[in-house]
Amino acid sequence: MSATNTSVLFRPFTVKTLDLKNRIVMAPMTRMFALGGVPAEANANYYRRRAEGQVGLILSEGTVIDRPSSRNHPNIPFFHGEAALAGWKGVIDAVHDAGGRMGPQIWHTGSVRYMEWEPESPVESPSGLEAVGKLRGEAMSEEAIADTVAAFAKAAADAKRLGFDTVEIHGAHGYLIDQFFWSGTNTRDDRYGGATIRERSRFASDVVAAIRGAVGPNFPIILRVSQWKQQDFTVQLGETPALMSDWLLPLVEAGVDVLHCSQRRFWESEFPEIDGEKGLNFAGWAKKLTGAATISVGSVGLDGDFMSAFAGQGAETKGLERLIERMERDEFDMIAVGRALISDPNWLAKIKEADEASLRRFDAKDLSELV
Repeated sequence: MSATNTSVLFRPFTVKTLDLKNRIVMAPMTRMFALGGVPAEANANYYRRRAEGQVGLILSEGTVIDRPSSRNHPNIPFFHGEAALAGWKGVIDAVHDAGGRMGPQIWHTGSVRYMEWEPESPVESPSGLEAVGKLRGEAMSEEAIADTVAAFAKAAADAKRLGFDTVEIHGAHGYLIDQFFWSGTNTRDDRYGGATIRERSRFASDVVAAIRGAVGPNFPIILRVSQWKQQDFTVQLGETPALMSDWLLPLVEAGVDVLHCSQRRFWESEFPEIDGEKGLNFAGWAKKLTGAATISVGSVGLDGDFMSAFAGQGAETKGLERLIERMERDEFDMIAVGRALISDPNWLAKIKEADEASLRRFDAKDLSELV
């Protein structure tokens, strides 16, 4: 690492009112340490330490909107209700005191649930499906859809009111918004369904437009998207650049400023048949096709993709040459880092100082506490 010039990572970046001192984003990572859904001092200190470690933008763990069964674990935080919002106020104040910038990631898990800890609550989804041919929950009525759109907008407005610098909508990984995108889970025959990805993007576009209306024209909106689903890693929503444009461009037109493009390994070309094995990755193509700013993510500085972490595996910290090369050609604007920052809140500061010797290796045991 000492021979690698990392200065490209430390260029400032601005989008609307969001001024960042570098291009490193802390990726949203589910931690499940908000007892009863309410962030406490330990949560605030966890994020504060990453701000002290010079992370440019911190995105919170997934935090849920005010809808039934919107979370899939009891200790995932709410982003609604007086107690939870007071907890989040403590978080953003702590981050700002350390000189950081932060946005909450707001989400609804839809029909993806890892445990039936809330059996009395209805499971909402576009068509009562968790995956292709796998029934779970009930198809949302248009009234439920309208209420969900409003709940997203209310959460975003609360984020701005509390002093957050941006907001990220979770539209990836097989959760509710992504279930509307995917033909495998959206078989509706009304205006929220359809044979094309453009038609199935209507729900997400409505969410984005409602949030834009709630936060005004200058507050930055980030949307996280993915081709793959936790239900099926092989899914491609945009199988060609034209289809990717049909999917993403309406979302940018609705008000998205930054597309956070999740792939399991950031260095992999999205369409190698077009531009080769070292061609543009997902974020690169999204930027090219929509003109929006993009965040790339996927196993930065590690030897494997992030799913291995949840199987109890660690990861070795690797060189950053592939990342530097892509960022120097402005393929994407920011890069999100996940596991490396779970184990070492000072990861970025050490990268800047080329202090490879003191970098902490990611250890899956660190998932059991807030380091």
